[in-house]
Amino acid sequence: MPIITKITAQKQTTDRLNIFLDDGSGEKYAFSVDQDILIKYNLQKGKELDDLEIMDIQYGDLIKKAYNKALEFLSYRMRSIKEVKDYLLKKEYEEVVCLEVIGKLQEYKYVNDLEFAEAYVRTQWQTNGKGPSVIKRELREKGVHPNFIEEALEPYNQEAQIEEAIGHANKVLKKNHKLSTVQLQQKTEQYLVRKGFPFGIISIVLEEVNINQDESEEWSALEKHAEKAERKYQSEEPYVFKMKMKQFLYRKGFPLELIDKYLEQEGEEN
Repeated sequence: MPIITKITAQKQTTDRLNIFLDDGSGEKYAFSVDQDILIKYNLQKGKELDDLEIMDIQYGDLIKKAYNKALEFLSYRMRSIKEVKDYLLKKEYEEVVCLEVIGKLQEYKYVNDLEFAEAYVRTQWQTNGKGPSVIKRELREKGVHPNFIEEALEPYNQEAQIEEAIGHANKVLKKNHKLSTVQLQQKTEQYLVRKGFPFGIISIVLEEVNINQDESEEWSALEKHAEKAERKYQSEEPYVFKMKMKQFLYRKGFPLELIDKYLEQEGEEN
């Protein structure tokens, strides 16, 4: 059987050691191992190793390498089990190695999908302002079990969702005050949908915030859009001009009464 003849530290990676064996044909480099593997298998000069033992040692070292890679990946932030597995697969570790590493990580509590989901919900809700639908979808994509997702979302109840969504809605209204009431409502609703809030919450929020422009704001917004439309249609015949202006402003969400009032005033001035 091959005998360990020499063990040396690697120059660039001091926690890895080179194992040299002599199988009767002279000493030669055989493989390298992590320090923990050296201790686990009691590798020392003069020890005999059969082929099965060498295979077992090399497999144990492969697990150790993958485990260290996973720990490095986890050092930046919390990860789901699926994220860790996908990372190891991307590094070309076999499925059986990935599963063994994940089992070890779970044993030492380095990965826990419920804790990950709870932390993810807090961050995406309180820092990024996302609604529950988006958070739920993202956690599913990260492989978190539906039961864990629902449990993690419990603190993000209806009251909290309404409060968060109202904050978003007020920002939209402040930023888009030159739009018509209809456009404001549509824009606010679309924004809240994209942020991940359900329609039930959005309906409550639209009733809570002041979507309706007052008459002066609505008139000011109409004038702004009308100026653009006038430049666009100024070469048209009067009748066609009036119809196109009416259609344009109606599509922008302004009420017909206000549009007619504006066109009448414009007609009188001209």
